[in-house]
Amino acid sequence: MPQRDSMLGTLLTATILCVVCSAVVSVAAVGLRDRQEQNKVLDRQKNILDATGLARGEYGLPAAELSKEQIEELTGWISEKLVDLETGEYVTDMDPADYDPREAAEKPDSSIAITDVVYDPGVDRREKIAKVYVVKKPGSEGDFQQIVLPVYGKGLWSTLYGYLALRSDLQTIQGLTFYQHAETPGLGGEVDNPAWKAQWEGQQLYDDEGQPAAIVAKGPAPSGSVYAVDGLSGATITSRGVTNLLRYWASENGYGPFISQLKDKQSDQSGS
Repeated sequence: MPQRDSMLGTLLTATILCVVCSAVVSVAAVGLRDRQEQNKVLDRQKNILDATGLARGEYGLPAAELSKEQIEELTGWISEKLVDLETGEYVTDMDPADYDPREAAEKPDSSIAITDVVYDPGVDRREKIAKVYVVKKPGSEGDFQQIVLPVYGKGLWSTLYGYLALRSDLQTIQGLTFYQHAETPGLGGEVDNPAWKAQWEGQQLYDDEGQPAAIVAKGPAPSGSVYAVDGLSGATITSRGVTNLLRYWASENGYGPFISQLKDKQSDQSGS
């Protein structure tokens, strides 16, 4: 047995401690995995509810302050669907619960390269099949009240991931929220500021020619603009990134074909 104060004894003690600590961390990680996944799902639900305004509309509270039962009730109005971004058609032979868009975007056979686009979101590839969320309150008329579109693109330091909620006219923005990014707190990180996010409600996504027009202004938004919100002070690149990612996903390279399909269906139903 090596002496406690010898070099060998020190190394043996350190090795034993490393093994024990590694075992404890591994056991904790495995044991908490289910809870971590549940927290991810809950965070996603809260962000979608914030984008749609359902939490405030029904309970007068932000989603973060709702009870688990209230969140479950409101998310019961929201259904996940998959969309082929090229055709705009729903994909019905896959289960949305088993599909990970981020994973798909990293694989060449399930994604496409983003090149030669008018609005550059700053990422190299995007998934061929996207996940969308259809909002319909039980008993309400029409196929949906809102459509929630996952969006993402580069800011200054990170990729911003968020949700864009559109009202049933598929033109008016109900809300925009970002649930993951690493922008500078107090600058680009102001995309999380409730006052800034509130400016998006009621703004228009497209101009009169049907082109993406939503924009984060340089400085204060022009008075009376139906497309612009205030710029993020001291965060020009993040502001430009938000504009680009919104316009990209609203364009024909993103959800444009899907939105066109929904509009055509609405037109057919209103004309019948």
